Amino acid sequence: MTLIEFADLLYDSELGTSLRESIYAYPIVEGIHLIGLAFSVGLLFFVDLRLLGLFLPKIAVSALFQPLRPLILGSFAVTMVTGILLFVAAAPKIIMLDVFFYKLIFIALAGVNALLFELKWGKRIDEWEFEKILPKGVQYAGGISLFLWSLVLISGRLIPYLNYK
Repeated sequence: MTLIEFADLLYDSELGTSLRESIYAYPIVEGIHLIGLAFSVGLLFFVDLRLLGLFLPKIAVSALFQPLRPLILGSFAVTMVTGILLFVAAAPKIIMLDVFFYKLIFIALAGVNALLFELKWGKRIDEWEFEKILPKGVQYAGGISLFLWSLVLISGRLIPYLNYK
């Protein structure tokens, strides 16, 4: 099965048709998706700005991140589920857009950046979180995260505008 055939299968499914044809379903799913983005990426921006030393520099990184982690991860899960639903409703059009694949690449790269941060710096946070200037690797991880998530948001917002060519 090709990617186009798979997209057509999703689009023609009962779920795809219901989402697309309902007066309320698609806008509600899209609204929840945007709220999830606001929480997940918005809160992550606070953490990234802290890693760069640009936000709440006198607050320990763990004191900021630990309470936000469940909100970030939970809202990210909501964003992923609603994103998949939005894709199902318009799959054949969306897979024809290069920007959609860029968005997926940026999400994957942001995930790799987060994983590398956790493996390299997250396990040793108590060694560096109170330093006046955080290690360069920590700052780079925060900057890369800000950059990649910004690209995810920009590419995601381009999808509906490029979808109607």
